[in-house]
Amino acid sequence: MEINDLTPAERRVWEAFPRGDGVDFREHPDDSSVDGAGWGPGRTLRAEVLRALLLGAAPAVEGRVAGLKIKGARIVGKLDLRYAVVDHPIRMRDCWFERKPLLYGAQLKALVLGYSTLPGLTAATLRVDVVLRLSCCRISGPVRLQGAKISGGLFLQGATVGPATGEEADEPPLQLNHAEIGTDIIANDLTVHGQVRLNGAVVGGQISLDNARLLNPGGIALHAETVTVGTDLRAHRMEAQGMVNLTGSRVPGQLNLARAVFVNPGGTALRASSCAVGEVWLRGCDRIQGMVNLRRSHVDMLHIPPETWPDRIRIDGLTYRTLAPHLPAEERLPALDREESGYLPYAYEQLAAAYRTAGDEAAARTVQLAKLRRHRRTLPRHTRLWGLLQDATVGYGFRPLRAAGWLTALLLTGAIAFTLEQPRPLKQGEAPDFNAVFYTIDLMLPIIGFGQEQAFAPSGRYQWLSYLLIVTGWILATTTAAGVSRSLRRQ
Repeated sequence: MEINDLTPAERRVWEAFPRGDGVDFREHPDDSSVDGAGWGPGRTLRAEVLRALLLGAAPAVEGRVAGLKIKGARIVGKLDLRYAVVDHPIRMRDCWFERKPLLYGAQLKALVLGYSTLPGLTAATLRVDVVLRLSCCRISGPVRLQGAKISGGLFLQGATVGPATGEEADEPPLQLNHAEIGTDIIANDLTVHGQVRLNGAVVGGQISLDNARLLNPGGIALHAETVTVGTDLRAHRMEAQGMVNLTGSRVPGQLNLARAVFVNPGGTALRASSCAVGEVWLRGCDRIQGMVNLRRSHVDMLHIPPETWPDRIRIDGLTYRTLAPHLPAEERLPALDREESGYLPYAYEQLAAAYRTAGDEAAARTVQLAKLRRHRRTLPRHTRLWGLLQDATVGYGFRPLRAAGWLTALLLTGAIAFTLEQPRPLKQGEAPDFNAVFYTIDLMLPIIGFGQEQAFAPSGRYQWLSYLLIVTGWILATTTAAGVSRSLRRQ
């Protein structure tokens, strides 16, 4: 391309490029690229001119770093850099693009398109040495970055992507599946109308989606299966309309979902099964609208208030070391009844283990007792009686003082009754002095003998009372022994 073929606006860019100087076409610093379709010839650049510059058409200036640095331009035509190797940084801020740039398979030094308006971006398998910035961009079509490799960071904060229309309406607006990002993905305040696809992505640092709005009602808002993150995945105050799918992801630091909003009624709102995460934070979240699936995940610390759990959960195989905030077991137990598959012994054992880790043995015993009561409800009616007796007498061994209370009540009843009417001696002159207290103990405790039971025999209604004391004593003794042995086996 000859310089004589250029418009005045293009000549300004052509002359500035070898020196790396910037060209600002804005008439006012507050000009918005949204209005770029109406900009006139004085702010219009042909994409083919920019392509020629980036591929070496302009001679370099010794001692300067050439580069494209433009603000407030209207780019017409197709910026086609497919498979191109560009050694110059590309910085096009506040620009309006008539057609989506084509960067498939390209190798770039740096690409900055902040505050620009684009109909889409096709950049699958793109290679960027430094950074890719799409901050505050307005992109109506799909952003295709699947398989991209960016040595630095990817910046999407404040950007709006979608909704796509026409033939691209069914395509995910933001595609980052299998991308490799050397440092961070910063996407705070990002708005996406449709699905964000991150499957298989590898991020050396963190992913930040603080205050992001992912809007795909009835579908998948964030599809991030098998994502590997170097530090944290933050989504503080994120709004997700649709499912957030993190299945199989690896987050060694925090999965921070504090104060996030999950809305997918009738479906799964949060799926984080088979994940390995350091800390999961759901602090301050409203009640999740939709099911939560945490099956087979391994978490060091799980921070979730009881009121955040939805009506249906899946936690089979969920392993966690500590649970926060520390609350009485009675506030945590109702959530276990919401398990979709029914009674899960492991869920109770895991909750009890978390309380033991925190040093709260009383809460751990409460959870174990709740487990046995929940198990009893799964048994046929005719097999529940023995469990009911163990529960009523000694709380399955976790409430041993309850047996002492029963024994004390029976001892007082028998002592008072037999004091009022002393049983007759079986052999006159050979019987020891009668003692109502020890006579009652002889009747109730089969392994203890004070010689009172063999020497005296009640009659009438007191004989029936003695039978009741004997039977009740046997029941208390056997249930206590069974409960205590079960408790000892656990310890």
